[in-house]
Amino acid sequence: MFKKILIANRGEIACRVIDTARTMGVRTLAVYSDADAHARHVALADDAVRIGGPKPADSYLRGDAIIALAREKGAEAIHPGYGFLSENPDFVEAVEAAGLVFIGPGADAIRAMGLKDAAKALMEEAGVPVVPGYHGASQERLAERAAEIGYPVLIKAVAGGGGKGMRRVDRAEDFADALDSARGEAATAFGNDAVLIEKFVATPRHIEVQVFGDGEKAVHLFERDCSLQRRHQKVIEEAPAPGMTEEMREAMGSAAVRAAEAIGYKGAGTVEFIVDASDGLRADRFYFMEMNTRLQVEHPVTEAITGVDLVEWQLRVAAGEPLPMRQGDLAINGHAFEARLYAEDVPKGFLPATGRLAHLQFPGGARADTGVRPGDEISPWYDPMIAKLIVHGATREIALGRLEQALSETQVAGTVTNLAFLRALARHDGFGRGEVDTGLIDRDIEALSAQPEPCSRCRSIAAIGAMGLDGGPVQGFTLWDPMVQQVALARGEDVELLKVAVTGPGRALVTRNDGGEHEVSFGPDGWAVDGAPVPADVVRHEAGLSVFWGNNYHFTLPDPLDVAGSAGAAAGRIEAPMPGLVKAVFVAAGAQVQTGDRLAILEAMKMEHVLKAGRDGVVAEVLTQAGAQVDAGAPLIVLEEEG
Repeated sequence: MFKKILIANRGEIACRVIDTARTMGVRTLAVYSDADAHARHVALADDAVRIGGPKPADSYLRGDAIIALAREKGAEAIHPGYGFLSENPDFVEAVEAAGLVFIGPGADAIRAMGLKDAAKALMEEAGVPVVPGYHGASQERLAERAAEIGYPVLIKAVAGGGGKGMRRVDRAEDFADALDSARGEAATAFGNDAVLIEKFVATPRHIEVQVFGDGEKAVHLFERDCSLQRRHQKVIEEAPAPGMTEEMREAMGSAAVRAAEAIGYKGAGTVEFIVDASDGLRADRFYFMEMNTRLQVEHPVTEAITGVDLVEWQLRVAAGEPLPMRQGDLAINGHAFEARLYAEDVPKGFLPATGRLAHLQFPGGARADTGVRPGDEISPWYDPMIAKLIVHGATREIALGRLEQALSETQVAGTVTNLAFLRALARHDGFGRGEVDTGLIDRDIEALSAQPEPCSRCRSIAAIGAMGLDGGPVQGFTLWDPMVQQVALARGEDVELLKVAVTGPGRALVTRNDGGEHEVSFGPDGWAVDGAPVPADVVRHEAGLSVFWGNNYHFTLPDPLDVAGSAGAAAGRIEAPMPGLVKAVFVAAGAQVQTGDRLAILEAMKMEHVLKAGRDGVVAEVLTQAGAQVDAGAPLIVLEEEG
């Protein structure tokens, strides 16, 4: 076994690898960018070295510097995690040429699966079913072949994944625009604008199989269902797949093993299938999509149902040991879910968010894989994942109940998150019945993305917390009469004034604008409203105040005297919703626009975001241009005032 390994990654996966390495007695060397100088993975590792600036190209993608550092510091092997260099065959060859071990598959295996068109051809040869489509090299014939396959079709980037460079096309007349858009996004994300076409499966489920090989033989560790997706990115994963039959499990597992053995696969990998679930799960209705030649983000659910530490297997096989278990030794135990907790603004189309984590607390009954701690910054440089919450139970129903409970007990303050969205998914009736497909979220997006509003009892508790009566610094005092103070609570543009009258030790009467009142008690034993105990937690922080009670409710605390003068942004002012690059501007001063018209495209985190007009009007000013790098909140286009 290795004595020391270098982890060429950051965040949650770096911490995950460090945890297992420590239990195996393997020392770890972390690398970090300027943005991650105080990151959790840096603190956990036995040693850590700065590798460059915050841009991935200046740090985590500097393969030559990482290899030189590994040799200098005496590391024998490099674990790539996922993302960054994990699927770069040139890096693998450079690692091996330097006399080091790459903890993952060989360069040939990565190349074989790196381009979707070539991979599908190889899988056909290996007897693995593939989706009907056109995977050829002639990009000029794409429209013609799409018509032959029949609409709807999917345009997909040949290089890459994560939904980037992917477009669904329902009509021939829309094909050209969709092709241009997919190619542009693919070129930005992967440096390769080539695409392929596949028949769109009407009732699709995304089911993948975890495989593990030693370079010659492979085993599968059963399947995961990753059908709950938005914008082609996974949200909640589970294992095993609901409704899976033993016949189909055997067929999919065998196909995945054939895929791995066909390329001499070594290490952990995932074979992803698209399943036509229009007639239930059938052994003749699954098709190869792609193979991820690395450890997957969702690997913990497989670990939960098999009892296998996949990172331990990675290190053991990379060190020359045989596969730790044979196929017949592996079995499924219970059910597991994983929910991806992100810093993102769900009502604004899941826009990635930034911010300092003023408060962060995970429930004790769930596994929380995270790369951040309270006080850490969610920066714009990297993926905004906060944590993965993993639960396990004897049955799917029990595990799902534990997932909902874990989400309701998770506390995050300092940035917007998708926590309420995840909880709504966990409580979704169809999902609860196992009726999942990749279109579920889109069909019910309005209900799922609705932000829960704090009830009057919750707001009353927040008012007490804002005054500091529950243990913080109380503002003001009185000698004879009950102390009365106005408190302003703001959520976005909605601001409410409440009156708080202290009626005794640990008691106050909170009066709302509409005259409604609540008697609130507070103290070491917790909260009570109108005599009923309330399981709420209140946390004050630099961003304001948060009440955690089933959901996370966040308030800013404006000066009550200034509330009347506050106002939201004018409807005719189009601002950058996040830091990014202006890819295109479609209007000029004097142009007449209508609600919903495209005004500009902003590229951020390798994805394009269309900025549209919020009302009819005339463009007064265009304050940006294509190629400009802009900050969040920067004014881009202003419409003339109405009237």
